[in-house]
Amino acid sequence: MQDQLRSVDLVVETRDARIPLSSINPQLEQIIGSKSRLVVYNKADLAPPEIEQAVQREMTKRKQRVVFTDANAANSIKRIMNVAVDIAKSDPVKYPELSVMVVGMPNVGKSSIINALRRVGVGRGKAASTGAKPGVTRAMSSKIK
Repeated sequence: MQDQLRSVDLVVETRDARIPLSSINPQLEQIIGSKSRLVVYNKADLAPPEIEQAVQREMTKRKQRVVFTDANAANSIKRIMNVAVDIAKSDPVKYPELSVMVVGMPNVGKSSIINALRRVGVGRGKAASTGAKPGVTRAMSSKIK
């Protein structure tokens, strides 16, 4: 993953909104380092609203970009896309094309986020398989448009 991070402009760290602390991967902190990061709390539709408010306050204190999503709702996926567009627009010379890596603990909805970004962003079908059991998508190291 560290080799791939060299060519990535934005890291989308996916966490589970129902278990905001348990879905943090401490190793990612070291691996990601100073890369531009967006923390996405997926499955927000299944979490109590007070969790979102508390996490939002804490992330704001840490000056960390955060988005709460439901991978099945296009409007929440557009919030992820808007952050990426803002980064690209901030320096068009540096970011003529924005490369994004989606990372996170198992079963937090990484594949669902990838598929939703593809569906909403370019109007194409699934790029990653999903399932009710953890570990359906074990590894993916290719670029998806």
